[in-house]
Amino acid sequence: MMEVTDLTYLMSILMGIIQGVAEFLPISSSGHLALFQAFFGMENVEESHLFFTVLLHFGTLVSVCLVYWRDIVEMIREFFLGIASLAGKKGTGATPPPARRLVMLIIVATLPLFVMVLFQDALESLFSNVILVSCALIATGFILFFSDRLAHGRKSAKNATVADALIVGCGQAIAVIPGLSRSGTTISVGMLRGFDRNFAVRFSFLMSLPAVLGANILSLKSALETGFDHSLLPVYLVGVVVAAVVGYFAIRLVKLLADQGKFGKFAYYCWGVGLGSLIAGIVKMAVLH
Repeated sequence: MMEVTDLTYLMSILMGIIQGVAEFLPISSSGHLALFQAFFGMENVEESHLFFTVLLHFGTLVSVCLVYWRDIVEMIREFFLGIASLAGKKGTGATPPPARRLVMLIIVATLPLFVMVLFQDALESLFSNVILVSCALIATGFILFFSDRLAHGRKSAKNATVADALIVGCGQAIAVIPGLSRSGTTISVGMLRGFDRNFAVRFSFLMSLPAVLGANILSLKSALETGFDHSLLPVYLVGVVVAAVVGYFAIRLVKLLADQGKFGKFAYYCWGVGLGSLIAGIVKMAVLH
């Protein structure tokens, strides 16, 4: 098994590119990580440079903030205005602004993830199951393939319901299974619920912010306790910048393809990787036994 402990600038750049691409394109970053660990022993990078891994995820969070900064600023503003309105009992029964409704919808969509915390140990054990990860990647392909064939919806932040948000949130919770794409699943479920294609993409990426931020804050605590080599900080920062830049363009690409109804093009990639890893996994099991 390959031992990877020394992090170079080249490796940092490559990991930044992989993080930026796999985090946002609907190809399941967790599935790819699981397969790399199974076939190439790349888990040593994550174990030896846990702080770098956390920073890479923060880099892709920056990508979402750059693309949707107007939405985020407006949502923060409406969040506090909503609290002030409740505190002052100024509710008039009028329909809240779209940005305020979007905050509520994202909060509701995040709730199912708390249920998955109860199964954290079981979920982590799935990363070593190549057969399951491969089948999940193939399933992601079918999800993406049929998403393009759904009728164009018209729902947006103005008229999406709490039930819509909860169901999309359940899709996000199920997508913690390695091999299922979070973005692919949530965008597809959103379109199934009648979301406008543009809003389905926008909602998917915005709802990832609290989930990814919360998970990485918890991981940051463990990473800081583990410690890191301060001399490698410039190497880490290069990877973070690359992840943020690549992630920005990856989000733009997903938006473009979803608008054009070509989201399903990624299905063929997922089928190819899933089928290839499934065959390789079966052969590996046969050889070992």
